Amino acid sequence: MAELKQILNWCDQTLKTVEFKDYSPNGLQVEGKPTVRKIMCAVTASLDAIEACITSGADALLVHHGYFWKGEAYPITGMRGQRIKKLIQHDISLIAYHLPLDAHPTLGNNAAIADLLELTDITALNPNDKHPIGNIGMLKTPLTADAFKQLLAEQIQPNILHLPAEKQQIQRVGFCTGAAQDFITQAAFAECDAYLSGEVSERTFYEAKELNVHYFACGHHATERYGIQRLGQALAEQFSLDYVFFEQHNPV
Repeated sequence: MAELKQILNWCDQTLKTVEFKDYSPNGLQVEGKPTVRKIMCAVTASLDAIEACITSGADALLVHHGYFWKGEAYPITGMRGQRIKKLIQHDISLIAYHLPLDAHPTLGNNAAIADLLELTDITALNPNDKHPIGNIGMLKTPLTADAFKQLLAEQIQPNILHLPAEKQQIQRVGFCTGAAQDFITQAAFAECDAYLSGEVSERTFYEAKELNVHYFACGHHATERYGIQRLGQALAEQFSLDYVFFEQHNPV
């Protein structure tokens, strides 16, 4: 068991949240009970995740995608209103960490992707970023595009979309989880053979072809399942909490 404020302080210090300019507030978004015995983690604070949190008896829901995104309307109504209402009714805290969780060198989503693919020599996709949310790594041995796609299917999820380039071998790989398909231009500038992210746009097809960088869309949800689990497990160990991950199938 731990005080909610202890958990928040540990997360903020570990993830260095004050050093990020983000699209939504990091940290506590909905305040529940002051002490936490059990924490549930999920990629997104969906209604299903909240209801699973209630059923499991968790005191806090820790997510990568929370609420109050830049540009959203202020009124707490409709779908978001119903979600927040349930959290408040059941005294459940909602805690969210977005870009700081993408970027963390050991707990982050990108760090997990690098581990899954056994990439080495990890560097920043943009060398000017203090806390890069995109990275470059090297495969141990060069692979064909088909072999690399198979590796992604085995390690992340089976339905990988490949937008081809002319290069016959892939070894230098750029990667950034989520909806970072437009970083393919940075990957090309950094002389990557391939670049992977979660989502894809219509324009990405032409960019991959004309920039000569293989693009692999691996799923926004699928690529961002890992960081929140690593953070939840770290919290459970740090504060002796019960921990559970809510897995929700999302093909996007």
